Amino acid sequence: IHSFCKKDDHNKENLFNSLNYDVAAKKRKKDLLNNKAKIQYFHQEKWIYVHKGSTKERHGYCTLGEAFNRLDFSSAILDSRRFNYVVRLLELIAKSQLTSLSGIAQKNYMNILEKVVQKVLEDQQNIRLIRELLQTLYTSLCTLVQRVGKSVLVGNINMWVHRMESILHWQQQLNNIQITRPAFKGTTFTDLPLCLQLNIMQRLSDGRDLVSLGQVAPDLQVLSEDRLLWKKLCQYHFTDRQIRKRLILSEKGQLDWKKMYFKLIRCYPRKEQYGDTLQLCRHCHILSWKGTDHPCTANNPETCSTSLSPQDFINLFRF
Repeated sequence: IHSFCKKDDHNKENLFNSLNYDVAAKKRKKDLLNNKAKIQYFHQEKWIYVHKGSTKERHGYCTLGEAFNRLDFSSAILDSRRFNYVVRLLELIAKSQLTSLSGIAQKNYMNILEKVVQKVLEDQQNIRLIRELLQTLYTSLCTLVQRVGKSVLVGNINMWVHRMESILHWQQQLNNIQITRPAFKGTTFTDLPLCLQLNIMQRLSDGRDLVSLGQVAPDLQVLSEDRLLWKKLCQYHFTDRQIRKRLILSEKGQLDWKKMYFKLIRCYPRKEQYGDTLQLCRHCHILSWKGTDHPCTANNPETCSTSLSPQDFINLFRF
């Protein structure tokens, strides 16, 4: 009996080891397949099929996190035409959609955000835009972390605290940026004729940029107060009906377009315009960046594409 028990224990041990080996082998095989899948997932297919219902051919739904992982946002931030679009999308997600992202999507979100900050630190452009994005994200995280234990955030609380510390560090780095005057001596903005200076200033779509530009030199200060300049800015962003509701008169009895602009932006959303946007094919329901090839069966795929604003992109995944 004693020898039989020892033999049985020996067999059990061998069986246990065999099971361990099988599990380890299956895990290695699965990890290998996952690694291969991730390579295809991120680098080969740069489009995603947006489906809002389950069918016999496809089960489940397309989520915001899945779209955020599949579309090539890391390369998009390096394109000046797409940079503002991606930043605005990151801001909208930070405001209300963080909890709808999966753990992988949240990690991908923070990685892209870090790349955005590093880009701004290197080229010293769009500093205020990124400051506002980081402040929005930090405010949202402060609210969500206080509700820990209610499954509002994926992952350990310590991980999110570390991410919040990273955000504070990025904010400090942006605050420490010292913009230096270019070393070359050539034609500058103030050397141009006044009509050209005014024409260039009319291209700015944010009133805060006009105010900042006016603080550079006394001559620019005079141009930045031009009534026609602020009038065109108001008419670009807002409708006539919205403007009529927020009329402000100056001491001379004229419309104060500058004050009206800053009052209007507190009441109504500004018009958004981007150099390049995500495109949704109405024929095959595939979402991709403009110029990305996708398997469309339409005779003329270009006529089926619709540009999506960042808010349209968010609304696409609300069921």
